[in-house]
Amino acid sequence: MEDSYPISSQDSLPPEYGEPKHFGSGWISGVLSVVLGAIGLLAVVCFHYPELMTMPELRPLYPVPYIRLLLQTILLASFAFGAISIYLRRSKSIGGIGILLTLIAAMFGGSRVPIDGELTDGPFLGLDWFLLNLIAFSLIFVPLELLFPQRRTQPIFRTFWKTDLAYFFVSAIFIQLTSVLTLKPAVLFFEWAVHPGLRAWVGGQPYLLQFLEILLLADLAQYWVHRLFHSVPMLWRFHAIHHSAESMDWLAASRIHLVDIAITRSVSYIPIFLLGFSELPLFAYIIFVSIYATFIHSNFRLQFGPLRWVLVTPGFHHWHHTSDLGFADKNFAVHLPVLDRLFGTYYLPISDWPAAYGVTSDAVPPSGFFAQLVYPFRSRNKI
Repeated sequence: MEDSYPISSQDSLPPEYGEPKHFGSGWISGVLSVVLGAIGLLAVVCFHYPELMTMPELRPLYPVPYIRLLLQTILLASFAFGAISIYLRRSKSIGGIGILLTLIAAMFGGSRVPIDGELTDGPFLGLDWFLLNLIAFSLIFVPLELLFPQRRTQPIFRTFWKTDLAYFFVSAIFIQLTSVLTLKPAVLFFEWAVHPGLRAWVGGQPYLLQFLEILLLADLAQYWVHRLFHSVPMLWRFHAIHHSAESMDWLAASRIHLVDIAITRSVSYIPIFLLGFSELPLFAYIIFVSIYATFIHSNFRLQFGPLRWVLVTPGFHHWHHTSDLGFADKNFAVHLPVLDRLFGTYYLPISDWPAAYGVTSDAVPPSGFFAQLVYPFRSRNKI
């Protein structure tokens, strides 16, 4: 608190040092201003360079007039929150940054920005996909974590949230690259095993049945790949990055090394590719798994009664992330806990939650996207 320091010593400290971050201090409004200002500016960039920054599959689906209205609302909110932060805080830097981002977005067109460039189907960065995911997931999970938190004292902007946001950004913006790394291995190495008659029969089943089959097959493949990442030291160095998160919330789900993503998703896609499921149930599964994998990492305390015996819940998956070695190597399933029951790795107490999360080794960097990206290639330590 400010009263804890003499005025003379505070004057020599960085402006934000020692200032409160509780509700009403201007910290939350300042961060919201920066986040909304950045979203607005990036949206303007998408309008200026749609052929480079947007997904070809999504372009025909955008209701542009409504997006412009949403963009205008975001920019106005960013400016307002920035002004509130400047009024409430002694240091004006965080609110000033939010307002600056808003003004830059307005200078480059704001909500009236024209759509520039020729639309092509060539290489792209999924900046629009990042923005859509960030807005949608924030609207879904932030209120849930505020209303039903498992850790009541954990703030929204908890320690190392910037690292996890960097992972969220990279995984979304390089969606074309990760899709290639996921799909190409199956097509390249297993096309010889395709049976046209079997694929036609599988693809002719009801869509709901296909969705459930994809769910089971993908989870079964992910279960065993997941166990390999825990048991093979070379693979564990990559997977330890995911477990290095010391706070669990929806954003922590994004902390996954690119090598981990490529291997896990490509292996999981092999049975789906061989059996030839239809595009609609496959697309539905992709949407489902992206939301569900985020949900089971969330800071959400509800146990869901008997449903938790059927589907993986946050309470179930949090025990997989515990730093207590007595409960290590449990709960590998992503969707169906019955797999852990079948293979002897199930653990779910009635009401307890882990006391702490993370890895026990000091070798794994607890934060920093680039430090964690290069760590598995540099380290040969057992962790």
